[in-house]
Amino acid sequence: ETEPLTYKKDVSDCNEGDDCKENRLLLRNPKSALRLVEDGNKVHPSQGAKGEAAQISNGYSGVQSSVPCNGMGELMELEDRETWSKKIDFLLSVIGYAVDLGNVWRFPYICYQNGGGAFLIPYTIMAIFGGIPLFYMELALGQYHRNGCISIWRKICPIFKGIGFAICIIDLYVASYYNTIMAWAFYYLVSSFTAELPWTSCTNAWNTGNCTNYFSKDNVSWSLHSISPAEEFYTRQVLQVHRSNGLDDLGGISWQLTLCLLLIFTIVYFSIWKGVKTSGKVVWVTATFPYIILFILLVRGATLPGAWRGVLYYLKPDWQKLLATEVWVDAAAQIFFSLGPGFGVLLAYASYNKFHNNCYQDALVTSTVNCVTSFVSGFVIFTVLGYMAEMRNEDVSEVAKDAGPSLLFITYAEAIANMPASTFFAIIFFLMLLTLGLDSTFAGLEGVITGVLDEFPHVWSKRRELFVLGLTIVCFLGSLATLTFGGAYVVKLFEEYATGPAVLTVVFLEAVAVAWFYGISQFCNDVKEMLGFTPGWYWRVCWVAISPIFLLFVTCSFLSNPPELRLFDYSYPYWTTVVGYCIGTSSIICIPIYMVYRLIITPGTLKERILKSITPETATEIPFGDIHMNAV
Repeated sequence: ETEPLTYKKDVSDCNEGDDCKENRLLLRNPKSALRLVEDGNKVHPSQGAKGEAAQISNGYSGVQSSVPCNGMGELMELEDRETWSKKIDFLLSVIGYAVDLGNVWRFPYICYQNGGGAFLIPYTIMAIFGGIPLFYMELALGQYHRNGCISIWRKICPIFKGIGFAICIIDLYVASYYNTIMAWAFYYLVSSFTAELPWTSCTNAWNTGNCTNYFSKDNVSWSLHSISPAEEFYTRQVLQVHRSNGLDDLGGISWQLTLCLLLIFTIVYFSIWKGVKTSGKVVWVTATFPYIILFILLVRGATLPGAWRGVLYYLKPDWQKLLATEVWVDAAAQIFFSLGPGFGVLLAYASYNKFHNNCYQDALVTSTVNCVTSFVSGFVIFTVLGYMAEMRNEDVSEVAKDAGPSLLFITYAEAIANMPASTFFAIIFFLMLLTLGLDSTFAGLEGVITGVLDEFPHVWSKRRELFVLGLTIVCFLGSLATLTFGGAYVVKLFEEYATGPAVLTVVFLEAVAVAWFYGISQFCNDVKEMLGFTPGWYWRVCWVAISPIFLLFVTCSFLSNPPELRLFDYSYPYWTTVVGYCIGTSSIICIPIYMVYRLIITPGTLKERILKSITPETATEIPFGDIHMNAV
């Protein structure tokens, strides 16, 4: 993994005090200086040290990566890491990852359910003291150490390396259901290329006798058993859930959705197979296009009759809600899953930055854009819901009772179908959903790819295209259960149990490992080395105490009150809760397993094993272009 530099010195030039010494090793210092190490073990003054030894507080010196200076004075340097072509590529990739389908459906629903405008208070507080500090921490870690989610722990706290493997498993679980939702959107997109949208009438082969089109010009009475044509199209034509009896009888696989998902994974593969150089260009479309469509839909929604009713319902504050614990839990969960630390993506993306890139500014910009997008999406959704309520002559709360994907695929799709120029708006809306989902998929898989390639460079570094192909095939095969007639039930189960508590646990341990084991002072020194300034007391307090407490609070609240799952008319039996927790545990079990494995293979007494296992193995090496060629 080394290659000679062009700079050489003759043997005669290797005088005492020069860069090259016989029988010695030339070390790269993370403080952009070169250190000499005698006998391969002695560590000389290093980062942040004015005469202080570079030793960990527990008494063990970190084992430093060294570069030999041989008899010919030949300097050796690690191969440069790939970087983003432009800074804007990185920003768009992070924004595209953070702004996903959840911003469009989850935030508006959570907001009106938890007090409307009053919900913005706990949401903002949780963002300032929980979400943004964790977001900033991951960007800084990835950019400084320049490694993926697995190998980075060798440079922070080796005993926590299991966190990296847990992250990879969680990302695979997400890929197995998240892309299926995009397959639904793709099915809708293809179905939209007609003069009359297929979910506007009750005369189709999939419709039942209960189908009632209250938008028709005939006088139609809405009864208790009435079902809208949009709901029947979603449940009976797209999902075909009527052909499944639940999780214990999923039924066959929908070939239409399988083709849709195959095409989506094909697009994903050719977008990420070459690395961030190609994916950084694709996000110019996938990250910016949704904002154009959101603006068009916002303007269209604001001009609809009854739009003001939806906006009023969305923002009208219910101050009593602020006294309820679940509102604060929902606010914390929403900001956390919206910004997305804990999936290895921020570590991976930041690792391709230049060393002195201002990741502090990036964290503030991208997290602000994400939160504002969520807020604006609420207006896009609720202006249309107000229009629906006006047309139905009902209260907005009755129209807005759908949550999750149903809010998009039933309620919003139905509203679009009854607008003028409905085909145009349907096409751009479902295109927006696809682009929102695609760059999040790029990011999730890149987290796994970077993690594995950095951990096993000797195997995969020259075979990235082959590895990405194998990964996409595995994700496609893992999605087959969600493509069955009962696949929507599987998606709901994975969404609630496979990722939620597992990711919260992972980020909690990550925050503890960085702040308490690696050391908040060391981490702040790393940030100063990159940016030229030390994080203030606010960031330190958040990283050491507030953010871990924030994560522990959300995790305990979730575990103490597990959600009672229900989808359409199907109530999930008790055994599905057990299965859900088993799926979630299957990822985080990697953490204690690796801790035990680490202690077993480490020589010495138990105390020595523990101390060695929490001591960084290797120093972080700054790219050669950032090094001042001065020996200490």
